[in-house]
Amino acid sequence: MNPRLRGWLLVFGVIGLCAGGVWLVDQHHNRVTSSRASLLARLPTKDAVILEIDFAALRRAGLIAMLGNSKTAQEAEYKQFVANTEFDYTQDLDLALVSFAPTGKYFLLKGHFDWNKLNRYVRSHGGDCYNTLCKMNGSTPDRKISFSPLRPEIMALAVSKQDDAVGFIMTAPSADSPAAVPSEPVSLTFSPSGLKSMGGLPTGTQIFAKSLEDAAEVILTLGPRGNDFQLTLKARCRSDHDAEILAAELERSTSLLRSMIARENRTPNPRDLSGVLTSGTFSHTGPHATGIWPISRGFVEDTLTGGS
Repeated sequence: MNPRLRGWLLVFGVIGLCAGGVWLVDQHHNRVTSSRASLLARLPTKDAVILEIDFAALRRAGLIAMLGNSKTAQEAEYKQFVANTEFDYTQDLDLALVSFAPTGKYFLLKGHFDWNKLNRYVRSHGGDCYNTLCKMNGSTPDRKISFSPLRPEIMALAVSKQDDAVGFIMTAPSADSPAAVPSEPVSLTFSPSGLKSMGGLPTGTQIFAKSLEDAAEVILTLGPRGNDFQLTLKARCRSDHDAEILAAELERSTSLLRSMIARENRTPNPRDLSGVLTSGTFSHTGPHATGIWPISRGFVEDTLTGGS
């Protein structure tokens, strides 16, 4: 082979190897920063409540369309935001991971964003953008909003007293093992201390929340079951005995609620919380207690649309 040709082939081979290495690194980075587990690892968890919503899955189930009919979605402020940014969560949002922490609320949102229009929206409302970081004031003085793209399709956003709090979740997570990812499209993970930080709870749920005070961690998931849905509670307790006690307390709380409703000469309605909470069944295995509540599609439709 001609020595000059051999030399060029060697050069092209090295370039090809380098390009391939860059592509593999980029692909790995995309997978790591985009996977649900790695995103969860960025969120603060101490005394926090973690909410996960797979909007893409809910959209496929036809539930997001119901949100479009809700009163909240029709508010003038929201309409103005959609008009100015062309971002509508009913169409453009695929995944939302949220941490309600003592220091603020932290969001990782995966979807379709027009970053230039979002930046212009911030500036038109008295905020500022520098490089990729945008900051603006919220509705109250202690609500400072900051956001930045983690990737083109992933927004990191924070609402906190600090105007640059988003930096906390922009930094790569230090956790050695990624957080567990529930398979259902909606989940809520919390510890008893995190639940207390949420403040007031819906009427009828307080007696169940009190039963969970001694659990180490609780995961609530909501997913489809045929044409209806199912709410599942999985509580990790400190011992097998504690799990047995928790299951018994949840059963007692359910019986108490049934009795309270009966004393008022009412019957549980499957389209409101009275029907949902009184339908629970409970069990325990080892240090884990489980609760299952069947939920009618009517209840979900009324909740999403505000009963409209």
